[in-house]
Amino acid sequence: MSNYVQECIELCKKNNPGEVEFHQTVEEVLSSLVPVMEKHPEYEKAAILERLTEPERGITFRVVWTDDNGKVQVNKGYRYQFNSAIGPYKGGLRFAPNVYPGIIKFLGFEQIFKNSLTGLPIGGGKGGSDFDPNGKSDAEIMRFCQAFMTELYRHIGPETDIPAGDLGVGAREVGYMFGQYKRLVNRFEGVLTGKGLSYGGLRGRTEATGYGIVFFANAMLEANGEKLAGKEVAISGFGNVAWGTAQKLNELGAKLVTISGPDGYIHDPNGISGEKVAYMLELRNSGKNVCAPYVDKFPGSTFVAGKKPWEVKADLYIPCATQNEILIDDAKTIVANGCKFVCEGSNMSSTNEAIKYLQDNGIIVGPSKAANAGGVACSCIEMGQNSGKTVFTPEEVYAQLETIMVGIHDACANASQTYGFGYNLVAGANVAGFLKVADAMMAQGLV
Repeated sequence: MSNYVQECIELCKKNNPGEVEFHQTVEEVLSSLVPVMEKHPEYEKAAILERLTEPERGITFRVVWTDDNGKVQVNKGYRYQFNSAIGPYKGGLRFAPNVYPGIIKFLGFEQIFKNSLTGLPIGGGKGGSDFDPNGKSDAEIMRFCQAFMTELYRHIGPETDIPAGDLGVGAREVGYMFGQYKRLVNRFEGVLTGKGLSYGGLRGRTEATGYGIVFFANAMLEANGEKLAGKEVAISGFGNVAWGTAQKLNELGAKLVTISGPDGYIHDPNGISGEKVAYMLELRNSGKNVCAPYVDKFPGSTFVAGKKPWEVKADLYIPCATQNEILIDDAKTIVANGCKFVCEGSNMSSTNEAIKYLQDNGIIVGPSKAANAGGVACSCIEMGQNSGKTVFTPEEVYAQLETIMVGIHDACANASQTYGFGYNLVAGANVAGFLKVADAMMAQGLV
């Protein structure tokens, strides 16, 4: 590794102590950029890597709200606006009890390259709170969202920063935040994406991330002389991403055999399709865990407590739940199962150690910053719909989405080949995403 790249990694760790998720993604991305730095010494002279790993702006604020018992509650809110070289900040809001700066920075840093890969004019940002929506009433969630937006509204806007949903933030939460923003600024504008269809939302947005993952996986397989049709696929999760992934896998002729919840996974050798896929969304919207109700409803399926679905033999694995789902031991299991492909659906699904082990053993990995970019791509399409005061059909959205995802795959493959990595989509995604942002930063001077 070049001295410059290593120095930047160490500097980031020093400046952001204890933020292990952020350290992980910075190390993974920057390690791929060594040949780029060697070819472009002007990037080092302009301190591009130091500037990329430092957010342009970081906002931390308290969120004060009252629960249904009238007790005052206090949470922390965050928005890290990482990079606006190619467009306004764009990235989701995550509400989960484990949210802290290291999580938000990791997500925001990844978002820079993910957004760049789409080819659309959007920069990278991320935000959220340590608020846990699970077990809260609608009234409590509304009060929290209104309090959260009462601070955040000062820092966002349709040409500045356009948040969306993420883990713990769905259509309900987006609706409450949008309503509060509109009340505060007295304008109806597309400041949030993932909105309901009745007030500017995009048809097809709910399933967009999952569909995009499958479009990317299909391109990955086809580039290696394979097809999705007839393949057995194991996925994790049961939320919107997993649901969209399940739908599109079935449409393209694959056989989905696992889903998972936080306490284990379901193996259904008969295939998870039709009514079973619809039931996933029903459970997601109910706030219940997926596992016990599914097994009770669909005979022939089994629940394996405390385990991950990677122990089930499959042709393709798609993690769709959360970060670092695939650890080194999971990677060893996947290799032992004879699998050829892993396509990351959740953000940073695998540890760096796991990715290296998978690749060293001949498995092709589709990285999350490329494979799950369909969600933010459709968010940008929603921004265009709002700006143009028009409405796109689902068919128009799906067609644009597929074109974008195939284009992302090809950009990753070409960048990987150009910089001497062969067919390495992990390195290619980092390089392709970086080059566009770096060139824009160079053109705009020291800002």
